[in-house]
Amino acid sequence: MQYLVSVITNSTELATDEEGAAIDVFNSRLQAEGHWVFAGGLGGPDTATVIDNRGGQPLVTDGPFVESKEYLIGFWIIEAPDLDVALALATEGSKACNRKIEVRPFL
Repeated sequence: MQYLVSVITNSTELATDEEGAAIDVFNSRLQAEGHWVFAGGLGGPDTATVIDNRGGQPLVTDGPFVESKEYLIGFWIIEAPDLDVALALATEGSKACNRKIEVRPFL
């Protein structure tokens, strides 16, 4: 089963050199153990564009779609046999990137 492991932050600061090195080690482990599918970092909320085309005319606005002190800054998509394994991996990912993590299964 695949899981989205979201990295959540409340700061606009990027990973420190130490955090970046720990993330690289964690990524290598995910790859070596066959859990790696894809990962990436994201720009801050100030780089977001929201498109709402539910009405008669599309509405395009700058900025995040929700007002929040926390936002998604990166993610992993991992392969794990069950939620327990996904949570154990996410726990290590949280330690590596020094940020909160949210785990959700793909439907």
